[in-house]
Amino acid sequence: MENLSAIQLRDKIAAGEVSSVEANEAIFKNIEEREPVVGAYISTYRDNALEKAAEIDKRLTAGEPTGELAGVPVAVKDNMCTTFGATTCASKILENFHAPYNATAVEKLISADAVIVGKTNMDEFAMGSSTENSGLKKTVNPWDNTRVTGGSSGGSAAAVAGGLCFAALGSDTGGSIRQPASFCGVVGLKPTYGRVSRFGLVAYGSSLDQIGPITSTVTDSALMLNVIAGHDSRDSTSVDETIAPVCDYLEKLDEPLEKLKIAVVPEFNVGAEEQVQKALTDAIDIYKTLGAEVIEINMPHLDYAIAAYYVIATAEASSNLARYDGVHYGHRSEKADDYIEIYSKSRAEAFGQEVKRRIMLGTYALSSGYYDAYYLKALKVRNLIRADFTKAFEKCEAILMPVSPTAAFKIGEKVDDPLKMYLSDIYTIAANLAGIPGISIPCGFDDNDLPIGLQILSPAFTEDKLLRIARMFEKETDYHRKRPDF
Repeated sequence: MENLSAIQLRDKIAAGEVSSVEANEAIFKNIEEREPVVGAYISTYRDNALEKAAEIDKRLTAGEPTGELAGVPVAVKDNMCTTFGATTCASKILENFHAPYNATAVEKLISADAVIVGKTNMDEFAMGSSTENSGLKKTVNPWDNTRVTGGSSGGSAAAVAGGLCFAALGSDTGGSIRQPASFCGVVGLKPTYGRVSRFGLVAYGSSLDQIGPITSTVTDSALMLNVIAGHDSRDSTSVDETIAPVCDYLEKLDEPLEKLKIAVVPEFNVGAEEQVQKALTDAIDIYKTLGAEVIEINMPHLDYAIAAYYVIATAEASSNLARYDGVHYGHRSEKADDYIEIYSKSRAEAFGQEVKRRIMLGTYALSSGYYDAYYLKALKVRNLIRADFTKAFEKCEAILMPVSPTAAFKIGEKVDDPLKMYLSDIYTIAANLAGIPGISIPCGFDDNDLPIGLQILSPAFTEDKLLRIARMFEKETDYHRKRPDF
């Protein structure tokens, strides 16, 4: 059962070949055996999950209609509000916070009859590239327990790769779905900004954050996007479907695109390790054998993406995290004597070092005298990067590049060097700045048998084409079928 994809499991449950209870019990058996090592989950909900699974089996037996994910065990990143369990953002400041409502994406999973087995670990408030910044626990890569999972959605990627669920939701602010998917050898999709509702997603960078699926196959990602995509009146950044209609992403998934033209940016890919560059070259060759035309393009402003991102993201984080004041909800210091100390000591005690660092950077960038020099200039660079993509997509349908300069690095290797850690996202950040969709798919392994991911980017609201392009590659390879040994 573990080797099944989410869609295969769903179909077997629907056909009566396996029950949802059996599938979920198998997942919880894996969690019991593997979770003490992997550490993918902050919380799990065995009793609720098995109760939901039994209800779905009963409805199926009675011939009642069920949803698109009926009976499938899935996980949710712990920065999405749920009425069940705590919503912690892997931070001590929210360790005991219980949300009064569900995020829209979570509601849609529930409506589709998915069985939510738990909430996954992450970098605190989604700030990190390795899940080492979690304030609550450690997560390791299922392929090598001495390596990081990537971040910030490292728990979700580890859960899918480790057979601890069949699909998961993550959030992507600067690569936080695609990079851990690459490190863990699974598929990670960041939809177009506005394609999936952010209502109920605890904000880090409001103009950058996007919820998306992490799965074992491209087909499963299409299935998950079918469930979670669409307009939400509760989210002002959610795009109206009259402007950008949502289609059935599974309908034409297995139909290859004819006369496909894809592009690479040679000078931008130079920083990747040799084995990553070889995997990219091999992937390009596979697309060529499938009839794709490969061209080289120049995107002169991509080199400034890291600098622009860390000004914009930290500025938005500084604003968004001001609400955690020790008064309304969350951690409150017991050592405070007045309201000033309530604010300062509560935040000092409960925020981790990386969160404090980004709040300080963002506050500085927004401060009087520096707003124009940093934040406003970063917004101008963002527009230039967006224009680069617009011009590029006039010449091609997709752009191929690495997901990360390296495969999964050692735990502790970069944690004391923030700048080195930030460069882990050098290839993924631009898609968030431009608001376009991107996907990471497994495309090889390095000499240490660690997965390497291929990133594909396409124009805004073309997830249907993006998934078809990814599926073309997946059908020609078997990297997505490989799983770590336990």
